Amino acid sequence: MPTVIVDGPRIKDIDRKRVLVKEVTDAVSKAHGLPRELIVVVIKENDPENVSVGGQLIIDR
Repeated sequence: MPTVIVDGPRIKDIDRKRVLVKEVTDAVSKAHGLPRELIVVVIKENDPENVSVGGQLIIDR
């Protein structure tokens, strides 16, 4: 059972999350040749003050 973790900024719009998990599920299902029911997608949301790039917080960029 493939598990995909989407780690990124917060998505406030629930409809955008629905589209994201559907499209990720479809892509993984097609790639692995498995039914959609076996694909797990976990969204991990991070606030910009908790993530840095190149040693600088995203909120400070």
